[in-house]
Amino acid sequence: MKKVLVETSARHVHVSQQDLEVLFGAGYELHPKKDLSQPGQYACEERVDVVGPKKSIPGVSILGPVRPATQVEISLTDARSIGVAAPIRESGDIAGSGACKLVGPKGEVEIKEGVIAAKRHIHMTCADAEEFGLKDKDVVGVKVETNGRALTFGDVVVRVSDKFALAMHIDTDESNAACAAPGTMGEIVK
Repeated sequence: MKKVLVETSARHVHVSQQDLEVLFGAGYELHPKKDLSQPGQYACEERVDVVGPKKSIPGVSILGPVRPATQVEISLTDARSIGVAAPIRESGDIAGSGACKLVGPKGEVEIKEGVIAAKRHIHMTCADAEEFGLKDKDVVGVKVETNGRALTFGDVVVRVSDKFALAMHIDTDESNAACAAPGTMGEIVK
């Protein structure tokens, strides 16, 4: 049985250095708070408000390190709530995606694109991919057996890099639908 840890990826923001400095001040650097499961990735002390046409989500975590482009990852429920169109995309695929305003303690940034609902995906190393008989960009299903909410996620993209650690990422809507608690495992089905 090919099992993978299922992790819930809550709403978060990735920022460019330029936008970080507008939001927090010139020369500002992120302050890591907690390492995440993916090597080199971390939740930061810094938080921003994500503002849409209908309302805002206060205190959204920034994840580090800084990125080439600012990106906001929210659930579809969040997107509807604030009035933003958030297409389902892989991280980094932001062309033509939703727009919003980010508000920090020192300034505001209007992003014309960059708001997405992250496509569910599995991070794995080359060795993991070989063991599972998969390759980068394969699309699989993942069966999750939970008490009263078992389901099979379809359209799960496999992302292979030796910079990754084996884990599946779903957003909070998906996690709630499956009643996925910390430590939930999923079985990869093709």
